[in-house]
Formats: sequence, structure tokens, C-alpha cells
Amino acid sequence: MNRNEFIIATAVILFVAFALGWFASWLINRFSRVTKAEIGELDKMAQALHEAEETRDQAITYLQQREAEMTNQLNQTEAELRAAMDGLREARHEAEELRSYIERQNAG
Repeated sequence: MNRNEFIIATAVILFVAFALGWFASWLINRFSRVTKAEIGELDKMAQALHEAEETRDQAITYLQQREAEMTNQLNQTEAELRAAMDGLREARHEAEELRSYIERQNAG
């Protein structure tokens, strides 16, 4: 094989490799192409996802507000309970003093 035949054989091999690569690329692009129906479906899915995120954000906001209300109500109830317990303690102490006063009056 002389020099010219070697150059021609190399050129033919490189051209065939290029043609096969181009054909493979064309096939891949042909089969992986996104159709208009798929784009429409993707748009619908994106819209649904956006609406779901908005709904989630609204639910989180509502739950945070509700939690704040419930915490406030719990704090008020605990304060009322402390006040009632203090009043009960004072009433018991006062009742004990009255009993002891009545017993001293009856004994004396």
C-alpha cells in the first residue's frame, strides 16, 4: 500500500465514521424530541405544581396563625388558673382563720 492509497483509505474511514456519528445524532434527536402535546402537558403540570405550592403556603400560614391563637389562649387560661388557685388558697386560709376564731369563741 503506497502513500496515496493510505491517505484515501484513511479519508474514507474518517468520512464513514463522521457519517455514522451524524446519523446516530440525528436518530437520537429524532426520538428524544419533545412534542407539542408533551409541552402542553408539562405546562399543565407546572401550573398544578404552582397551585399546590400556593395552597401549601396558605395552609402553613393558617396553621401558624392558629398556633399563635392557641398559644395565646393557653397562656390566658394558665393565668386564669393561677389566679383561681391563688384565690382558692386565700379562701382556704381565711376559712381556717374563721374556724380557729369560732373555736376560740366557743371555748372561751
